[in-house]
Amino acid sequence: MKTKLFFSILTVAICFASCKQSQEDFATSSDGLQISYTDQGSGDIALVFVHGWSCDKSYWKYQVPEFSTNYRVITVDYGGHGNSGTDRENFTINSFGDDVVAVVDKLDLDQVILIGHSMGGEVIIDAASKMPERVIGLVGVDTYQQFRDTTFTREIFESYTNPFYQDFKTSTDGFVRAMFPENADTALVNRVARDMSSADSRVAMQAFESMYKFGKEEIEEKLAGMDIPVYSVNADFWPTNEAYNRSVVPEFKVRYMPGYGHFIMLENPELFNRLLQETIDEIIKDKD
Repeated sequence: MKTKLFFSILTVAICFASCKQSQEDFATSSDGLQISYTDQGSGDIALVFVHGWSCDKSYWKYQVPEFSTNYRVITVDYGGHGNSGTDRENFTINSFGDDVVAVVDKLDLDQVILIGHSMGGEVIIDAASKMPERVIGLVGVDTYQQFRDTTFTREIFESYTNPFYQDFKTSTDGFVRAMFPENADTALVNRVARDMSSADSRVAMQAFESMYKFGKEEIEEKLAGMDIPVYSVNADFWPTNEAYNRSVVPEFKVRYMPGYGHFIMLENPELFNRLLQETIDEIIKDKD
């Protein structure tokens, strides 16, 4: 009994001595806005997890404990999201990219893998373009189905977003539910739909507008200007145009989670974490 107690105390002591506990802190973005982040784990490689539209850093709750055993793991709330500040005139992909850069700069990270869900895929491209010497890989999470969609016209965009201006909560609720397959866990669907439909509509609609412009005008230009490998872990809910993406980034690679929806890191964390680990391993191997 005494031996068991000794080892229990020793384990706790070692953990406190060597394990960095997750805690919230703040970095100052380029416009002075306070950006919330968490920092856990340790290692030469830092994984920076970046959330999607109208989400926050809690969407990575199943990834932080898994990956912080071997890596330094950072999660970020963009401006206007989660616990970050809201006093910004315009919330754009470029400003969100600045928010990520601010966190990386504050923590002085020099070997970073940026991991972005949905809209976060665009954000991490912008962030990487501003600090290419620090980023060793980009990983999209159910994004990068096609880097640039030439068929998505302004007229289509406006017809798509007009209902959100008229009734943001109802439109967002329906939008989110449509991104899950019919057999998805009902409690998860309800939770995500309720959370995202409660987002700040001003921030959300400015982000929508910026996503359209970024996809049309900047995404491929920024990718072409960087020598950084790009990967994705995607559901098969929407097709991924691998051929087109490789015409932009020749070594683009994707791993699939068939049968899942848009929130794959929540729908099957075990499978997602395994595929993400395989991707991280590949990035590190290619770097070396």
